[in-house]
Amino acid sequence: MSKNLFFGLGLFTLIGFSLIGALIIKYGIGTSFGSVFQHGIAWYFQILIGLVYGFVGAWLGWKIIKSKLLIQTREFYRNILKDLELNIHEIIFISFCAGVGEEILFRGAIQYYLGIWLTAIIFVAIHGYLNPKNWKLSIYGAFMTVVIAGMGWMFEEIGLLSAISAHFAIDAYLLKKLTETKEENNNSLPFGKD
Repeated sequence: MSKNLFFGLGLFTLIGFSLIGALIIKYGIGTSFGSVFQHGIAWYFQILIGLVYGFVGAWLGWKIIKSKLLIQTREFYRNILKDLELNIHEIIFISFCAGVGEEILFRGAIQYYLGIWLTAIIFVAIHGYLNPKNWKLSIYGAFMTVVIAGMGWMFEEIGLLSAISAHFAIDAYLLKKLTETKEENNNSLPFGKD
């Protein structure tokens, strides 16, 4: 995948998913788009709680991803991202696009119809982490389903900005970890390969 395509998909997620979510909110749910941002606690607490939740969830997720069980999956994603050569600003940008666009669509609009758990399952399955042909990856998918369901609860009880912030933190943390190109197999020997 080229960097231009990757960022094009990021922009489509930000603008396209947000627009689809806004249309569902306005014409399906029958409320204003702004109303999904108006419930919950103060915006700055939403962001703070979301960032903390997201970084903790991402840290725990990384513990699963870096296990020996998922080495092939981790290296597959690492190789895709290695070719993109993302810097920290690009990671922040793509994480922002996904956090805003996907949360407006999934938590702000779809969750109204499907509820927290079904929305979380569909969200994780669309991302490819629930795969009946790859039980190892599905372990990570099950964990992420719980994390995403937590974001659904946060949306309902704390506010949409908490879910957006959590999503941003998860993506930024995991993208940063996956773009670190440290060799996995050389860690066991003090001076690399014999």
